[in-house]
Formats: sequence, C-alpha cells, structure tokens
Amino acid sequence: MPGYFSGQGLIEKNKHMKFRQLLWVIPILMIQGCGVYSFTGASISPEVKSVEVQYFPNEADLVQPTLSQVFTDALKDKFISQTNLDVLNQGGDLVFEGAIKRYTTEPVAIQGNQQAALNRLTITVEVKFTNKINPEKSFETSFTQYSEYGSNATLSTVEQGLIQEITTALVEDVFNKAVVNW
Repeated sequence: MPGYFSGQGLIEKNKHMKFRQLLWVIPILMIQGCGVYSFTGASISPEVKSVEVQYFPNEADLVQPTLSQVFTDALKDKFISQTNLDVLNQGGDLVFEGAIKRYTTEPVAIQGNQQAALNRLTITVEVKFTNKINPEKSFETSFTQYSEYGSNATLSTVEQGLIQEITTALVEDVFNKAVVNW
C-alpha cells in the first residue's frame, strides 16, 4: 500500500515537517542574532543599557513657563515606553542635552483686510546627543516643529494643546534621529 505507510511516504512526510520547522527557526535566529531588533523601529546596540535626558532649559525670547519640563518629560517618557533602557539622571550610555531656542507665534495667512486667518506657533529645540557606546552616531542639531491655529482663537486658549502636539512631534524627530536607522 503506497503512501504514508511505505518507506518512501515516511521520508517525504519527514522532509516536509523539517522544512516547516526550518521556516519557524530562521526568523527567530535572525531576530536573536541581530541583537538590535525592536518592534518600535528603534535600532539600539545591545551594549547600550541606559539613557540620560538632561533638563532642557527654555532660552527662547518668549518663555513659556511649563515648556521645559513638558519637553524633558516627554523625551524621557518616549524612551521608557519605546525601549527597555534604564532612564538615569546621569551616567547614561546615551545622553541628551540641549535647550529650547525658539518659541514664537506669528501670522501666516493674511486676508484681504490685513487680518491673519491663521497663526503659527513654532518651537525649536537644540539637541546634543552623545552616544558613548557608538560615538560616530552622536550629533548636535536643531529640530523645529509648528502648529497652526485660527485667528478667532487666542494663544492662551489653545496653547497647552499646541504645546503637546508640537512636543510630541519634536520628541518623535529626536528619537528617530538618535535610535531609528531606516
């Protein structure tokens, strides 16, 4: 009786099972072998164990009192939620420091009656990133993001929401430049 009960059928079935097992083993070995894979897109060397985020003072001409703390905390929170690195006050393998350099609001869409239809809140953060494990990945650069709001709203009524929105975008930019290698 040919099929699974014959010698040839058992050999074919065994080859098929080994092939299926191999399909599961290869991706697992690739993930473990890399040591830097992350489902968040972060590509962090396995030697990196900690991150240090220093306080970002507000050195802009127009100072928003809570912005420094909001940005600093958001950057720390990003690393807590997206990596398994320890967040330290000092001595981290990755170090972020810098300052808020620009906080401005200005009209961007002028109507025929010389009134602004839209205003733009812009925030620029200067960041110095030091990678103590892979120094060639260190950088010093500025990141700028903005959000627009209607002229019928005052800055004070929309400011906190805009700050959260802009801070989220800035933190994403900083995180991506530092640890996401696409």
